[in-house]
Amino acid sequence: MDRLDRKILRLLQEDSTLAVADLAKKVGLSTTPCWRRIQKLEEEGVIRKRVALLDPAKVNAQVTVFVSIRTSAHSHEWLKRFSEVVVDFPEVVEFYRMSGDVDYLLRVVVPDIAAYDNFYKRLIQRIEIRDVSSSFAMQQIKYTTELPLDYLVVDGGRSSDS
Repeated sequence: MDRLDRKILRLLQEDSTLAVADLAKKVGLSTTPCWRRIQKLEEEGVIRKRVALLDPAKVNAQVTVFVSIRTSAHSHEWLKRFSEVVVDFPEVVEFYRMSGDVDYLLRVVVPDIAAYDNFYKRLIQRIEIRDVSSSFAMQQIKYTTELPLDYLVVDGGRSSDS
């Protein structure tokens, strides 16, 4: 991974629809070497996929709920079952196993509180949970899917230049 790869990644995170020719021009490469770098980044799993980001309000999913879950069960079997249950719910857009007082954290998106209540009832029907705490986001102040690339090791050392 070098500085050119990092430039490519930065630009693709901003707009994955950039034509390879435009991307190549912005990073100072010709089209074919740029395309080869992108393919290599995809093969290595650095670029996992390219997606479209949707406006939550326009797809009726404008309410974000952070759901903190605590459980009494800490077996591998319970975690496997819980994971299978959670993955079945399209409303869950992020799912984390946590350290500290909370065992699991979900980010759930729904149209309204009634839809969240329905989600909650369906969830607890499928798996036993000791404690659930839900926090509704009042306002989204920052949201990005872009990962910081300043920590990426390039050319044998860490660098913060683009």
